Amino acid sequence: MKPTVTPTSLPEVKIVEPKVFADARGFFFESFNAKEFAEALGVNAEFVQDNHSLSAKNVVRGLHYQLVRPQGKLVRVVAGEIFDVAVDIRKDSPTFGQWVGERLSSENKRQMWVPAGFAHGFAVLSEQAEVLYKTTDYWFAEHERCALWNDPQIGIDWPIDAEPLLAAKDAAAPRLADADLPD
Repeated sequence: MKPTVTPTSLPEVKIVEPKVFADARGFFFESFNAKEFAEALGVNAEFVQDNHSLSAKNVVRGLHYQLVRPQGKLVRVVAGEIFDVAVDIRKDSPTFGQWVGERLSSENKRQMWVPAGFAHGFAVLSEQAEVLYKTTDYWFAEHERCALWNDPQIGIDWPIDAEPLLAAKDAAAPRLADADLPD
């Protein structure tokens, strides 16, 4: 049941579409299979933590990353719809500061692979959304950092129709040019 993998404009960030088996009873799909994931993406990710968030419409979370012990993330939505974003924050990368975004929803069942070295964030497009994501390392409060969600240097085109609802840390985050970035 190998998933379909679609590359994005940032080669390391991938869209993963599982094989969905649907009938009159409902549907079934494997949201993660280590062997299939490794073969389809060419990535041997060992996940150590699962996260689950519920957010209201127009909530923007991010752009988050860890300064030390960066996390790869496999993101999916189990209720509602989000616009999921990855930003390359690797200082020596030719795509530094570039972003890619994808609509993930409970209907399309797409997932986004956000590798370590990328900041991650999302905006909620539906009345509310439940987001699940697996991480390749644990969350450490002392290592968490944010880049400003609407930094004009990055230029993310967030498809929200009102003022975003932000956590205090996200509203006060520095622009990417002033952010504390991993080495």
